[in-house]
Amino acid sequence: MTVHTSWRRRAALSTAALACCATALAGLPAGASAAPSPTGSAAAATFTDDFNGPAGSAVDGGKWQVETGDNVNNHERQYYTSGNKNAALDGQGNLVITARKENPGNYQCWYGHCEYTSARLNTSGKFTQTYGHVEARMKIPRGQGIWPAFWMLGADIGSVGWPQSGEIDVMENVGFEPGTVHGTLHGPGYSGSGGVGAGYTLPGGEAFADKFHTFAVDWSPNKVTWSVDGHVYQTRTPADVSGKQWVFDKPFFLILNLAVGGYWPGDPDGSTSFPQQLVVDYVHVTTNN
Repeated sequence: MTVHTSWRRRAALSTAALACCATALAGLPAGASAAPSPTGSAAAATFTDDFNGPAGSAVDGGKWQVETGDNVNNHERQYYTSGNKNAALDGQGNLVITARKENPGNYQCWYGHCEYTSARLNTSGKFTQTYGHVEARMKIPRGQGIWPAFWMLGADIGSVGWPQSGEIDVMENVGFEPGTVHGTLHGPGYSGSGGVGAGYTLPGGEAFADKFHTFAVDWSPNKVTWSVDGHVYQTRTPADVSGKQWVFDKPFFLILNLAVGGYWPGDPDGSTSFPQQLVVDYVHVTTNN
């Protein structure tokens, strides 16, 4: 497929502006296998959020910060709001990030009066980790122009910038591919359309929005492995970045967001219904001591 350069989610972060990218690459490689188990006597949980709490309450501020703003760089259409306006617990053990076609706060975006609101959360300044098993169980939304993602950025982005900071996309989906998700690495010399990654497609024409799925990476020195529902679909090492710098041996923080529109997914159209919801059952991170 045709890939566009310089796309990604950008919103205000309290410590730094984030400039990031993504790409849509190959389909499911042959020989997908079972993911290594993150559990065992040597595994220790380092970050756990099961999103338990009263319906309507905001996320745990000790674990997440809620970003605000729009994203001119990717030409996304949403404004990320604060508090629990677009990111709230449902009282049933889930975080629900909701994208709506509305603008009750009279927010202004790069293109004028914002047409949509949504939410983006990150753990910068609250939780970072180098290596381990990073996993989220989620039910993603559907529709043209809808762009959910679970990803990580190098914690040094404020000092070295992007893509030198590195980026690990655990899961991205664009609405025109309801049965496919993408996992990608971005770094210096292999960012945007040059990111290194692959896609995973569900069998039998299934759509990811139909039920919950588990998206994970297993990350160790000089290796990142992606899986969906325990099935490994790609592994990347320094050999895959063609002699360029491997920037994935340092602390990264987590990000969850639901974008609307942008260069990669395209804008919503008459077939897109709102609201759309990214429902997150849990986010768990473990490390092998």
